[in-house]
Amino acid sequence: MDASSLATAKRVVELGPGTGGTTRTFLRHLAQDAQLLSIELSPYFHELLGEIADPRFTNHLGKAEDLAAILAMHGMEQPDVVISGIPFSKIPKAIGTRVARAVRDSLADNGRFIAYQFRRDVAWITDPIMGEPASCSLELLNIPPMRVYSWFKTARG
Repeated sequence: MDASSLATAKRVVELGPGTGGTTRTFLRHLAQDAQLLSIELSPYFHELLGEIADPRFTNHLGKAEDLAAILAMHGMEQPDVVISGIPFSKIPKAIGTRVARAVRDSLADNGRFIAYQFRRDVAWITDPIMGEPASCSLELLNIPPMRVYSWFKTARG
């Protein structure tokens, strides 16, 4: 994800933040009036994320497929950007489909869904829901290399 696009986002959701390394990077690039909501399924990782002390950051233990309810619970409007590190290749297709639908339904118009992945499963699941990705780049500097997919939600869906 291009860090410069985070600088203009006001509401960002991170799905599957893991240990929080990318979360900390996102916070370095977000504006001071932005919000970052992370949704983590693992209680262990959720506890690690609790060490991040930033007033813009909200740490939530839950399921990404419950995105709409979680946004409402935290009083957060539709996000401008949803970023996912969820390994779509390791979860059942039905859950991945529910996550992709939740992202599409929750994103603001012209919002962006970014997924960084080692395999293409996210595209196979998300394309039928959000259409072809606007971009897919291969990040060779990451070890191992990973793909970064980007979809935009248009006003028509």
